Amino acid sequence: MSTVFITGAGSGLGRALAHQYGAAGYRVIVTGRTEKKLLVVQSEIEEKGGQAEAIVCDVTEPASISEALRQVDDLDVLINNAGLGIFGELHTYTKQQMDDMWTTNVRGTMLVTQAAYPKLKEANGRVLNIISTAGLRGKKNESVYCASKFAVKGFTESLQKEWEEEPLTATSVFMGGMNTPFWEESTHVSNPDQLKGPEGVAEQIYNEDDGRKEIIIDQ
Repeated sequence: MSTVFITGAGSGLGRALAHQYGAAGYRVIVTGRTEKKLLVVQSEIEEKGGQAEAIVCDVTEPASISEALRQVDDLDVLINNAGLGIFGELHTYTKQQMDDMWTTNVRGTMLVTQAAYPKLKEANGRVLNIISTAGLRGKKNESVYCASKFAVKGFTESLQKEWEEEPLTATSVFMGGMNTPFWEESTHVSNPDQLKGPEGVAEQIYNEDDGRKEIIIDQ
């Protein structure tokens, strides 16, 4: 049985991806900062006959990442989904807000990938980095968020070149906004209900998860 490790899996797209891979027969490692949410997702997958394990993992803390991966024997797929979005005009950002987005979106993705690399290499595995269309073009009131996502795009493209002679693949995943809890503490999107649900996006990501360089759901 193949194993997938998903960050930010307690809600939104991460949760939908966990259900998608669980239904497809993967052993799903759901990770995030809130154990209660993770246990709910684990229970949901198991109730449908799947196999899942909940592990608390804060991608901003190297020790937390190391401990989470220590508990995983084999790893075939890593999905870096955990992300933070704070929106507004450039002059409204505090240094802490900038640091928080960079630490979660960029450094977190790099640290988890680095820590998971030995297990992924052994399994000829795959990395999927959830970037969003904010990594394809600049957007109004998203300057810092877009900067972080462009960085992850560059990181992923560099891994593709670095791993050309290795049995590993790295995929950039680009999709637009979804109706998820991502927007609960933001007024950037006035009516999230008009956005697509994460379930359909998760299904397309799973269907196209074959080692290709890019999965583009929205332009």
